Amino acid sequence: MANLFEMTMLICFGVSWPVSVYKSWVSRKAGGKSLLFLCLIDFGYLVGLLGKLFFNPSYVIVVYVFNLVFVTADIVLFLRNRRIEAREKQA
Repeated sequence: MANLFEMTMLICFGVSWPVSVYKSWVSRKAGGKSLLFLCLIDFGYLVGLLGKLFFNPSYVIVVYVFNLVFVTADIVLFLRNRRIEAREKQA
């Protein structure tokens, strides 16, 4: 039962990440995002995933991986968008 509750929490948190990635991709702007915040969230998902893998393997691992992939993608897009903004500023 604990796995079901944990998975539900992760899904609720994770629903926003695909939307965030889409907005980052389309807007090509880094404004309104914090690299530190994104890295902390990513680290949290990574630690949670490792905890599940080593101490309590279950199907919840899939949700951790999903969230980790999308937050990492958002970090990559943040860095891309920051470079785009810097180039536009120079031009």
